[in-house]
Amino acid sequence: MTAIVHRSAADVSVQIFVPQGWPERVQPPSTPGWEASATHWLLGCCPPDFREYTVLHRHPAVLARFAADSVEAQIRATRQRRLDDQPSLLDDEAEELHLLATRKAIALVEEALRGKIFIRRAVG
Repeated sequence: MTAIVHRSAADVSVQIFVPQGWPERVQPPSTPGWEASATHWLLGCCPPDFREYTVLHRHPAVLARFAADSVEAQIRATRQRRLDDQPSLLDDEAEELHLLATRKAIALVEEALRGKIFIRRAVG
């Protein structure tokens, strides 16, 4: 987990933790503009025409669900291509690993959009 220290309006230091796998291009939850950065990143995980649907810009938790479904379909297609022994221009194994990491990152962002607060566990 990464700790980010930020000052609140009351000038009290607050540590915000993001779990391992949190996308680098998405600001941590509860920081100013984090939902906008999440929306922008999630749109990049979806087919390009999803950018045209303003309702998805207004409801990032719904967008997260669509992004998860889109990435899951890509994972299935990659696995099917490998099972069918069809040659691919991309290294299917590397692509699948990337998609699995993206799926995890989407799940974390979706949880945060739905109100989950990530708390650092004490080690030891």
